Amino acid sequence: MTDSPSRNPGMALDESWFDAVRVNRPAAERRAAQIGTRRGVKKAHQAAWLVHAIRCIDLTTLAGDDTAGRVRRLCAKARAPLRPDLVEALGIGDLGLTTGAVCVYPTMVPHAVAALEGSGIPVASVATGFPAGLMPLKLRLAEIEWAVAEGAAEIDIVITREYALTGQWDRLHDEIAAMRAACGPAHMKAILATGELGTLTNVYAASMVAMQAGADFIKTSTGKEAVNATLPVALTMIRAIRDYQDRTGTLIGYKPAGGLRTAKEATVWLSLMREELGLRHMQPDLFRIGASSLLADIERQIEHAVTGRYAALSHHATA
Repeated sequence: MTDSPSRNPGMALDESWFDAVRVNRPAAERRAAQIGTRRGVKKAHQAAWLVHAIRCIDLTTLAGDDTAGRVRRLCAKARAPLRPDLVEALGIGDLGLTTGAVCVYPTMVPHAVAALEGSGIPVASVATGFPAGLMPLKLRLAEIEWAVAEGAAEIDIVITREYALTGQWDRLHDEIAAMRAACGPAHMKAILATGELGTLTNVYAASMVAMQAGADFIKTSTGKEAVNATLPVALTMIRAIRDYQDRTGTLIGYKPAGGLRTAKEATVWLSLMREELGLRHMQPDLFRIGASSLLADIERQIEHAVTGRYAALSHHATA
């Protein structure tokens, strides 16, 4: 088993790491279009990749009508993401397969923690006025502290988009650093809401600022924007991760979220991580997929690999 990376200690803001970088969108789009097309995974290899994708899912419910019962059902699915007959057919009964985490709103954290007790599955909580983040900083920090006190092991924060859009990188850095301090022992994922940042150049700069401020992961989206996780954006963020690692030696995680629904998409995103960052960055401690319905399609595709037949998607409910 690979050792987990150490926490990102962060650093003082250094704009020279990104102020001269200009991302060529057409070039990024051309490179993104190649991902998943030059090689494919089929049959047993595909099933293995899909099982691995399950390990990387942050199984998520972020709905206004969330209830304790819904969260408990989601946690039960996180504990046993594949039907027992499929686990037996694949011969992975000793794998202890679970999802990477369960992600919920702060008030749902206590329910998730109780439902996952003894499983080793971490609870991730969005915070800081998710999804817009337009609350006084004092209240956003208090929300982080409350979620951590209730048992959240991971915190997904949102940034103030205005700072990125207007180039106020010092204010963005200081805000994220304060959030990182409020997380204490909990790992922090910085949601950049990339669909609202305007340009890929802004995406690169915001990624670098978040990492300099101490983010352990950078994440594309809240899932509430009009445009969420896209491959050109991912390529830009991942290149920033690679550049930061080259300068500091620190491994930073990556989380796409929003609109990822099919098993094929999951294999494409895993291919992206392998091609751009290598096998180490395909592991759940450095790669997560924020999703709710994705797991159902993965289970459906695995059933097809086992039986040769496709079941209706309704046979594979998320929770």
